[in-house]
Amino acid sequence: MKINHAHRPRLVLSGALAFVLPLALSACAAPTVVPQAAPPPAPRPTQAPPPPPPAQTFKDWRDAPQTVGNWRYEPGVARFGPGDATLFAMACNRAAGTMSLIRTGTSTVPLPMTVATTSDIRPLSADPAPQGQPQLVATLPSRDPLLDSMAFSRGRFAIEVNGLPTLYLPAWAEVGRVIEDCRK
Repeated sequence: MKINHAHRPRLVLSGALAFVLPLALSACAAPTVVPQAAPPPAPRPTQAPPPPPPAQTFKDWRDAPQTVGNWRYEPGVARFGPGDATLFAMACNRAAGTMSLIRTGTSTVPLPMTVATTSDIRPLSADPAPQGQPQLVATLPSRDPLLDSMAFSRGRFAIEVNGLPTLYLPAWAEVGRVIEDCRK
């Protein structure tokens, strides 16, 4: 059997209806969903690192906590620092009759060094160590009274070098011992 398309009724649309009918039919159709990428997550607010704690200031240097570390003695040298590290040393040069106060640190120019004890405060000049060692050295005669002040300071003494943290060192027996070694 053959289908005759000629007998099918034809629908003729007027101009306005021809325009509106497709719009009306499209409104009835199910919407097509086009997958879209998820929006990027909102950036998390970044927190700036907390500011460093303010440097503690003390009415008197003797109120500051002692620098962490211990004294170690070997003939002619007393060293102070945590573990095997050395923050400060006192080294005797018997041949020259001098005592070197050595602060670990670097500089290309001499820096002011201040030694404070319970009985004396003395400004010195610390020179960069020879051969580029990371040290600053102030040298005193082995009989300088400042050395006695360091050995007999009540509990501690302070070493301050511009640009480096101040050291608050205990006046332990190693200090007096290296001074005595240098004066023999």
